[in-house]
Amino acid sequence: METIAIGCGAGFSGDRVEAAGPVVRTLVARGGPAALIFENLAERTLALQHLARRANPALGYEPLLLDELRPILADCVKHGITIVGNFGAANPQGAAAAILALAKELGLQPPRVAVVSGDDLSDERGRVLVRAQLGASFDEGHFVCANAYQGAVEIAAAIRDGAQVVVTGRVADPSLVLGPALAHYDWPLDDWDRLAGATMAGHLLECGAQVTGGYFADPGRKDVPDLANVGFPTAEIFEDGTCIVSKADGTGGLVDTRTVKEQLLYELHDPAAYLTPDVVADITQATVTQVGPDRVKLAGVRGHARPATLKALAYFDGGWLGEGEISYAGVQAEARARLAMEVLRERLHGVLDLRFDLVGICSIVGDDGGRLLASQEAGSATDVRLRVAGKHADGAAVDRMLRELTALYTCGPGGGGGVRTGKRQRLSNRAVLIPRELLPARHEFA
Repeated sequence: METIAIGCGAGFSGDRVEAAGPVVRTLVARGGPAALIFENLAERTLALQHLARRANPALGYEPLLLDELRPILADCVKHGITIVGNFGAANPQGAAAAILALAKELGLQPPRVAVVSGDDLSDERGRVLVRAQLGASFDEGHFVCANAYQGAVEIAAAIRDGAQVVVTGRVADPSLVLGPALAHYDWPLDDWDRLAGATMAGHLLECGAQVTGGYFADPGRKDVPDLANVGFPTAEIFEDGTCIVSKADGTGGLVDTRTVKEQLLYELHDPAAYLTPDVVADITQATVTQVGPDRVKLAGVRGHARPATLKALAYFDGGWLGEGEISYAGVQAEARARLAMEVLRERLHGVLDLRFDLVGICSIVGDDGGRLLASQEAGSATDVRLRVAGKHADGAAVDRMLRELTALYTCGPGGGGGVRTGKRQRLSNRAVLIPRELLPARHEFA
């Protein structure tokens, strides 16, 4: 049987929209069965799209969907490259309609677009399931949404039924790759080693350029050629579940055993038990071997029976977050920034919780009070930007903080400039495990 090649066109919402083009050209040049995935959902992304859909029922899917697909949709349809993406987010049906409208705009015959559902637990039935897990801690008045991480089985079923584009909401990231591989090879659903191997191929591809040198690059220590034009990854998945990871032809970046090992361990809590909806993967005996320039083989992944439950994330309204910044430069810049910090601390005492950062002195390495670590030298900085952040359930308290920061323009210390402020709704989340038989996935054609 011919092997299947799968490429990645996006690793998160907001990724480079032109990245998929070289990947598609590479898949076309290779020939044979192929798929292209778009992984657009981080943990908070979906909740934010639920909020967007509340404000406008026509929205709630990936904002860059059309920008991502416009350059490559025609080529994918022409060459039989299946597109699979969780770009449906909180409105998969809306995303499917947008894709069909794009195809019409491009003069294409309507592609067969399948929508996978069953993840959204935001309706009353879903609330009952989540409430049963959270008990008294379920905050009905502040509930925003909940979604379960579905797996690859329904993606594969949609492809077998003729889908050229598969739109999903929340699915586990590696399932986007396992789905096309499962449809192609028709592995038994308890063939745990093969499922685990293809799942880890998905894990390598899911974050886009992270495995091709992006998250790896560190000048002088881990140099990556032509990082400005870093290519996105592809994987050739074999019938036994092993894979060879590479990248789009003619692009920058790097695929070697180091980039693959780093990505293999990324967000992996237990290398012996990586839980997904489809399989529990074990990489403790895996081998990572360079087999050519920018070509690395992953083999030896073992699999165990999939979990009896599916993870779901429930989101709740977490109040408001405000951020403001002001710059001080020149002689005594640090002293003036610190005085501004103390002014804000005094005037907002008891109003809301605050965090201060002195960008250029202590932000990432400082503490929430803006204090330096003992090993740092204080007092000599000549270019300092003071950042204050505050959170509160009442947006009016955040508004007051932002007005106080803006008032530093003339209320001192001297020489402050470049004020910027912003305010946004916060979300909190709780993870629950729900028996998978209560959350059946399904697909239908748009």
